[in-house]
Amino acid sequence: MVNPIRLGSTLLLATLGGLMAMATPAQAELRICNETANLVSVSLGYRAERGWMSEGWWQTPPGDCRTIFQGDLARRFYYLYAVDDIGGGSWDGQVFMCTRDETFTIFGVEDCLARGYERTGFFEIDTQNRTDWTLQLTESAGAPSIVGPDLGEDLEDPAFLVDPDEPLTPDNTDTQ
Repeated sequence: MVNPIRLGSTLLLATLGGLMAMATPAQAELRICNETANLVSVSLGYRAERGWMSEGWWQTPPGDCRTIFQGDLARRFYYLYAVDDIGGGSWDGQVFMCTRDETFTIFGVEDCLARGYERTGFFEIDTQNRTDWTLQLTESAGAPSIVGPDLGEDLEDPAFLVDPDEPLTPDNTDTQ
């Protein structure tokens, strides 16, 4: 026979644990989901406290998602460059930041080549001031495309707007 006091305590603890889990705020992050048939490598650029920075690489297998920025998205705009490791295609843009072939964290977007880095075109992600964002990298008739959190929103040709609080000069270097 089950002790009713022990059973009641167990149920109470399970209920409190469930309520506490529901009260825990959702984890905010920037996620990239690879909806292609090939492995994709992703790099991220954004305005950090010390200025512009870029970091990479997150390898994302087909059908999988990776968190590339953990925590509330403090900025409205983030910048992404991704490359299909098998097919050779890329998701890129006109906002230039520094990258390199190995894992990297690079501060600054100026003089990439002179500093020994590659100068790579990133595309802009407008998170619309949300604290959590998931982006899907897809192939559309063999060409890469990008789908934002609202599945009907095709961002294949994103507008490269710059947040007025995060100015870039025309050649995409930090003005500060």
